[in-house]
Amino acid sequence: MPDITALGAGLVAISPQLPEHNRELIRSRSLGFEILTDRGNAVARRFGLTFTLPQYLRDIYATFPLDITKYNGDASWTLPMPARFVIDRRGIIRYADSDPDYTTRPEPEDTLAALRTLRA
Repeated sequence: MPDITALGAGLVAISPQLPEHNRELIRSRSLGFEILTDRGNAVARRFGLTFTLPQYLRDIYATFPLDITKYNGDASWTLPMPARFVIDRRGIIRYADSDPDYTTRPEPEDTLAALRTLRA
């Protein structure tokens, strides 16, 4: 966060989790940014960034203490792909990164490089 704010930018996360669960996550992890709720993955779907968990992963998730259907408020078993967008002050997406492999996450340094380019 300090590197992002030093570049004059802010961070907002978007999650399909219900607002009360996002607020709890912000509180319990002392996050310095907001988490917006994308109920039913409506925004992620419009960007083509959703996938439905196959049965073998649903079985694995069922062993976790996190109940996806409860936290997301639906039983679709649909999750967003990890993605990052750098959006300029006019609302234009200047950088985007995502990967259909949900275990692959965008590199923070790539995001900072995109922010530095905007600042230049």
